[in-house]
Order: sequence, then C-alpha cells, then structure tokens
Amino acid sequence: MTITASLAHVADQHARLLRTPPPRTPGDHWAAQNLATGSAGIALAHIERARSGLDTWQTAHAHIRDAAAAPLSDHDSAALFLGAPALAFVLDAAAGTSDRYRTGLADLDAPVARLAHRRARTALARIDAAQPATFGEYDVFSGLSGLGALLLRRAPDGSALEHILTYLVALTQPLTVDNEVLPGWWVGHDPHRRTPPGHRGHSNLGAAHGITGPLALLAHAARRGITVEGHHQAIADICHWLQTWRRDGDAGPWWPEHLDITELHTGRTRQTGPGRPSWCYGTPGIARAGQLAALALNDHALQDHYERAMLACLGDDTQLARLTDAGLCHGLAGTFHTLWRTVADATTPALREQLPRLADALLAAAARPHEHGPGLLNGTAGTALALHTAATDTAPSSGWDACLLIA
Repeated sequence: MTITASLAHVADQHARLLRTPPPRTPGDHWAAQNLATGSAGIALAHIERARSGLDTWQTAHAHIRDAAAAPLSDHDSAALFLGAPALAFVLDAAAGTSDRYRTGLADLDAPVARLAHRRARTALARIDAAQPATFGEYDVFSGLSGLGALLLRRAPDGSALEHILTYLVALTQPLTVDNEVLPGWWVGHDPHRRTPPGHRGHSNLGAAHGITGPLALLAHAARRGITVEGHHQAIADICHWLQTWRRDGDAGPWWPEHLDITELHTGRTRQTGPGRPSWCYGTPGIARAGQLAALALNDHALQDHYERAMLACLGDDTQLARLTDAGLCHGLAGTFHTLWRTVADATTPALREQLPRLADALLAAAARPHEHGPGLLNGTAGTALALHTAATDTAPSSGWDACLLIA
C-alpha cells in the first residue's frame, strides 16, 4: 500500500470511529457546542468528507443536530470555540457556496455580530482603564481573534469585524499599568490562567493564546484588503516584537513560549531552547503567522526568514521527537497541517520536501491508542482531518482550518 493509500485508509478508519455523536455530559448543556471537544468540532471531520465525496451528509448532519440541540449560548463567554459562533462556523463550513443551512446561518449572524460588538467594546474599555488583559479577551479559542476569524468568513465588510480589528490594533499599543510600561497584550495571570500571590502576569507568544493569534487575523484581513487605521503598523509592530524575542540555536531560530515580568525587564528568557514544534506554542504556529504577516506587508525578506525558521525546526529530529501525540493543538496533526498551509504560500521549495516526513510521523502517531477522546482539538476528529489533507494534498474544501487561523 502506498503512503497516500495508507493515509486515506487511516483517515477513513478515524472517521468511522466518529459516526455517532459522543454521549452527553450530565449537567453540561453546552458540551456539544464546544468546537474543541464536542459534536460541533467532530462535525467538521464529516463535513470535509461529505464535501469531498467520501461520505454522505447524514453523519455530518447528525453531529450538527446534536450540537444545536440545546439553546445556543451567545453570552459573553461564547466565542469561536463555544456556543452560537461555534455552530455558525460549522454551518458555514458545511454550506460553502450552496444554500445548505442558510436559514440557520441567517438566524445566527445577527447575535454573533452583537456579541462581537459587545465584547470589543468591553475590551477597548479595559484598555482605556489601563488594566491587563486575559486570554479570553483576545485569543483564538475564547477571544476576539477567533470571533474575527468567523466574521472574516461570514461578514467581512461588516462593522463587527471592523470593531474587532480596531481593538486588535489598540491591543498592540504599549499599556501602562501601575506606572510600568508593558506590551498591550500583557495578561494579568500566568500561562495556566492562575493568579498566585505576587504574580504580575505575563506576555504570551504562542498561536493559541498569545499575540501570534491576533497577528494571523490582522494578516488574513489585510491580505483581503480589509483594514482599519493603523492596521499595517500593528502587523509590523508585532513582527518587531517577535524579532526582538527570537533566539538562535544550533537548529535555527526559536521563540520562548511566554515571558514573565523579570524576563521582560532583563531581556532574557529562562527558556533555554525550543519546545515542542506545535501549532499552539511552537515555532510552526509562530512561523505561519509570521509568513502571513510578511505576505500582508509584501516583505520578501521577512517571509524568507519565517519559512526558513519553519524549515530548520521541522528538519531537527530532536524537536520532532517532542511531539508525542497525533492531535491538532500540540500534536503531529497540527504541525503537519500548519506546514501544509505554509508550503502552499511558500517561496522556499525545500519546505515541501518536509511534508512526506511529517506525513509518515503523523501516520505512526495516528496508529497509537487514542487518549484524548473524539474531539477536534486534541482528539480523533482533528487527526482525521489532517490525515485527509495529507492523503489528498489539497486544501480543505470546507475551510475548517480557519479555526486555527492558519488559513
């Protein structure tokens, strides 16, 4: 069996494991609306297969119905990965240019836009009050970067996306807290969202919870000609920050995952070398966002820098060995798919040569027992989607990977 056939076979096996929506969690009415772990995210695997002609729509629809069974949350905790926005993203992925789910989408667009306006106003008020942020304010999963990714698909010319982009530009401005100048995206908690006594917050560089997520959204919007005042300068400022904190090791450039107040003051990170090469925190996620930023700025030297950082990282066996599971967030599925999207825009031909190697590693990881459930972010559904991309070597027809802001 060829590697392509093996990838397709294992992708099909993974999809078959997901045919039935997962059992409901007692007392958690919104579990199915969770894009990371619930039926909403699992539906994306079946949507992609249905749109590719590999399955009927029946299985995808069963998961969509399960996700929509409880009243959809549009409270301030709702975001791309939870509640009404999550279901809107899923329905949009299913619909494409067809009339499929158009009524449901029309019902969701207005509350999602109101949510985005409300959350952006709250975030801008927080900046005006000179208070530190939280992950949930701006990140991909729970924050305005994720909501912006949805609105870039659903309402690119709308005022809600404009409001979010205006906020993200403001987020890049220095923030003075208690007479101390900090990065605008400084959060008041530690990387685990805890606030132990004496802790003064941190700056996060990762794609999932750090400034790299806003950078990717700003870059995607700019590449589509959707900008607000200060937009390109904000992209350049984030890139400058990333360049300031880039470290050069024997295996090429790398970035610390996060910086506390002491590291900020001294200009030195306690992290001694690159971590695992994941989408969420590692060089691949940062390099993809940097590449997108370079494309938005038409900066060929910057693009070459980030593509070579990706190449050096994924050519290093020591770093790759740190990837121990098959999931999207911090596993081989996410790393492979981030590389695939990077290759599609790359001017560095050697990047494509890494795809077969990563596909082999993904196939091996997918063969191991699943430990993280059926979900999209860390579980079987996300692995199935990356396997599908590896087998077909084509961009997802549903655009599901926009939820990671790599597409």
